[in-house]
Amino acid sequence: MEELRKVFLLILFLLSAAETLSEPQVPCFFIFGDSLVDNGNNNGLLTLARANYMPYGVDFSEGPSGRFNNGRTTVDVLAQLLGFRNFIPPYSTVQRNDVLRGVNFASGAAGIRDETGNNLGEHYSFTEQVEHFREVVQVIRRLFQRNDTKLSDHLSKCIFFIGMGSNDYLNNYFMPNYYTTSSDYSPQTYSAVLLEDYSRLLNQLYELGARKVAAIGLGEIGCIPYELARISVSNNKTGSRCNEKINKAITIFNIGLLQMVKRFNRDMEDAMVIYVNTYESSKDLVKNAMAYGFNVVEKGCCGVGRNNGQITCLPFQTPCANHSSHLFWDAFHPTEAANQIYATKAYNSTSSLDVYPMNIKQLALA
Repeated sequence: MEELRKVFLLILFLLSAAETLSEPQVPCFFIFGDSLVDNGNNNGLLTLARANYMPYGVDFSEGPSGRFNNGRTTVDVLAQLLGFRNFIPPYSTVQRNDVLRGVNFASGAAGIRDETGNNLGEHYSFTEQVEHFREVVQVIRRLFQRNDTKLSDHLSKCIFFIGMGSNDYLNNYFMPNYYTTSSDYSPQTYSAVLLEDYSRLLNQLYELGARKVAAIGLGEIGCIPYELARISVSNNKTGSRCNEKINKAITIFNIGLLQMVKRFNRDMEDAMVIYVNTYESSKDLVKNAMAYGFNVVEKGCCGVGRNNGQITCLPFQTPCANHSSHLFWDAFHPTEAANQIYATKAYNSTSSLDVYPMNIKQLALA
């Protein structure tokens, strides 16, 4: 049964990849997020959240570009599935005429809250990423000779990917020595505060022209190598291999995010926001690891210390021999092999456990 599942997923991806031979299904793809989808925006910043050095990018055609894994990110794969012949360029280096097909605004260490990630150095928060998009909208408007009707029509057909919130827990709420949020808010209240800011920024994107949005839920952060390196079954009262305190907080956020998506769709009849359940997908990848081709799910392919998760991948460090056999590339980020599965599920899945109320392929055609 597990082998059939693996074969089915491979066929599904090959069928989707075949669509890249035709014209893109949407004219443009805009990306907002953190290091899971950053493709170089942090390269010129004074920050520890940078990945423009080997062995990052060891399997990527352009080498170490600033992507935080060995190859393509989830949005790189999604861009291919949507039919784009080239990857969506980062905001930091995008050329004027290229903005028409989309821009990647994602920044490693970024969060919904402005202070999130400050412990790592400079980055572009969600608020700043929306402001960068506002600037890009004006560039597109000029390219369209200030024709607002043409501008609105163009943006209304684009896919907007939002993957925000992981760092608001990893590099904020669960870092009490640096931030006060865990003493200021209960997990329920903190989630509500985050989602209030998220909703405000989503509405700003709507006002700027966004009509097709994929809101990406948070994964099982309590089970990444970084967290596994900090906890052991012997001192974990739940008996779980993971940090369930973090997972419970993440679950509260994800439930709220899904409710926000439903509310937005009720209020904005000319727009569609979908929810991508990364938490469920990440559980599935661990539970059925062998079927997906993963032999190692608790340890990064590259890193230092327990689970290769105490210190992230260092410059010119030698990674594991078989990159695709690992679910995680380093202490925090999935391998290209895992990203390919996450992207394919988000794009193609018809299960409400993975996507709601539709997948990204259906969103593109809507």
